[in-house]
Amino acid sequence: MSRPVIGIIGNSYLINDEYPAYACGKMNCDAVAQATGALPVIIPTNPDYASTADLMEMCDGFLFTGGRPNVHPEEYGEPATEAHGAFDRERDGVALPLIRACVAAGQPFFGVCRGFQEVNVAMGGTLYPEIRDLPGRMNHRMPPDGTLEEKFELRHSVTFTEGGPFHRILGDAEVMTNTLHGQGIKDAGERVVIDGYAPDGTPEAIYIKDAPGFCLSVQWHPEYCACEDPVSKPLFRAFGDAAAAWKAGDRPSVLKSA
Repeated sequence: MSRPVIGIIGNSYLINDEYPAYACGKMNCDAVAQATGALPVIIPTNPDYASTADLMEMCDGFLFTGGRPNVHPEEYGEPATEAHGAFDRERDGVALPLIRACVAAGQPFFGVCRGFQEVNVAMGGTLYPEIRDLPGRMNHRMPPDGTLEEKFELRHSVTFTEGGPFHRILGDAEVMTNTLHGQGIKDAGERVVIDGYAPDGTPEAIYIKDAPGFCLSVQWHPEYCACEDPVSKPLFRAFGDAAAAWKAGDRPSVLKSA
């Protein structure tokens, strides 16, 4: 197989409120296949199906997607409340150890929305259950009405650290993004570097300090129109290049940094 394989972390759904399924949005597969040039493979989020080692052997990189269920607050030492919303403990059981293992090995991954939050929690960070309830914060949630285009429209700017990885990849220190999330970073995890903020101070872009491989994550949804959007396309291209390098056997010299 010539193309790298990128595992897309799926979510649990009930089709017609009765038929259980594992799935991910088509736009995630489109972004991987078209913007990175890799082969998209949906990963069922059940830790009983495959070990972390199995998944890492099968794939060259991972896309940690968004999803309606949130990371369970027990994962960062807090009790669950109604504000924390719905949970998917099976996805927690797949994603969190996989993130830590990828950081240690230098295997590429890209976190999006819930995936962004998973990366922070996996590294020991905490989350706010509802950003819009914090003083001075805007409502980052998806608009309840309107077309798909209106829900994913660009709604606020994100400002990156001058000279940081996002600035280098995108060539701009400030960009416009969509916003469709309720939760957000409270305390950054160990080695989690916040590299971009929304105007209200909400963290929007992170990477892992001293990680040997590609380890970027964003709070917005770059998979939407990934091949056309001037912010999304270079991020996915950089991710795809990292996965292709991993497939070709380009391994970091330091494999134990987590």
